[in-house]
Order: sequence, then structure tokens, then C-alpha cells
Amino acid sequence: QVQPVASGGGLVQPGRSLRLSCTGPGFTFNRCDMCWFRQAPGKQHEWVSCISTDGITTYADSVKGRFTISKDKAKDTVYLQMNSLKPEDTAMYCCKTAGLADCVSAIWGQGTQVTISS
Repeated sequence: QVQPVASGGGLVQPGRSLRLSCTGPGFTFNRCDMCWFRQAPGKQHEWVSCISTDGITTYADSVKGRFTISKDKAKDTVYLQMNSLKPEDTAMYCCKTAGLADCVSAIWGQGTQVTISS
């Protein structure tokens, strides 16, 4: 199965910003919703945000007002703009397809590490 690949993570100080990118085949972006998940050490996977095929966005309460999800269909890329970052945002961030059954069942792809620390 084809799975998008996340990139753009790094180490930043609290209060600063970071933008993650997720790139995949155009067919995937055309058929599937795109979502961001994260997992911190010792914790379960946590849903962060999704953008539907028609552009509707949703966010977890923990990131609402700070994170913004968007996509560029021409570049087959989805973004996660993260502002006002907090230490508790530290996690491995992954991009995954959602929506249709075959989108949901797709395997997890490569993630990118985000570390927020002074």
C-alpha cells in the first residue's frame, strides 16, 4: 500500500513555530482524507487534525487555535502549521490517509520527530 511520508520536524523552543509536510501520490490525495497523528514516548497514538477531500478541517482540542492543517493539490502535499508550540507537543508526528475504507486501512507511513524544549 502507498502511504504519504512526513517531514519537517526538528527541535524548537516553546512558543515558536514549525511547519510539517506530508507528500504522497496524487491519486491518494484525490480519494482520501488526510490526517495527522502523534505519539509521545509511553503514550498512545493521539489524533491531531484532519482535512477532508473537500477541504473541511477538524482539530483536537489540545491543538485547536494553535495548529492549522492545509493542502496543496498541485503539489500533492498536506501541511501542518504549528504555532505557539508547547513542551507537551513533543512527539513523533505521522501523516495518514482516512475517509474511505481502503484509506483507513492503509499502513502507517514514515513519521517526523518534533521536540519542543528550552
